[in-house]
Amino acid sequence: MHFLSPLLEKYLTDHSENEPELLQQLTRETHLKVIQPRMITGHFQGRVLSLLSKIIGPKAILEIGTYTGYSALCLAEGLQKKGTLHTIDINEELYDIQRKYFNASDYGPQIIQHAGDALDIIPTLDIVFDLVFIDAEKVSYDHYFEACIKKCRPGSIILSDNVLWSGKVVEPLNPKDKATKVLLEYNRKLKEDPRVETVLLPIRDGLTLSRVL
Repeated sequence: MHFLSPLLEKYLTDHSENEPELLQQLTRETHLKVIQPRMITGHFQGRVLSLLSKIIGPKAILEIGTYTGYSALCLAEGLQKKGTLHTIDINEELYDIQRKYFNASDYGPQIIQHAGDALDIIPTLDIVFDLVFIDAEKVSYDHYFEACIKKCRPGSIILSDNVLWSGKVVEPLNPKDKATKVLLEYNRKLKEDPRVETVLLPIRDGLTLSRVL
């Protein structure tokens, strides 16, 4: 579902920061070599993530769901000079393309890759995160959130992607559609959870910004 007309989407992009050349190259390679290239973050949302990270100025970032590394590179733009970004993806086959572009960026040494189940990896990280980006298996969103919030401090920001799920959250629920059911419950939870204050932004496929209290 497109929430805005293609004309308005183009206007938004044309009047936002330009997409860095390295990320243009990553987008091209993703579309040529990787299954489901539509999963890549993309120009407009990438600039949103970049600017949010620059506003926050995080020392430590956690990303769940690396894919080919586009969003990690955007988030890394706001890292402090000695900061680190830990990114987790269950698909080991994407490791090399991620590393290729991380190393080609200014943030290669600051980006640490983890391959495996995020729910197994997060508890092993002895780090307090200033910024978290959740963009992995939707049916596990609540579990990711609970694992992440234990690693956050008051004032930390947790971003959750794809929370509008192509508009399915406002359509009649198919009883067999587990992902939509989980996202409906997740969105309601974030609205009511006293540990965070939350706003759901209609950016691309829905981006929730939650601030830990």
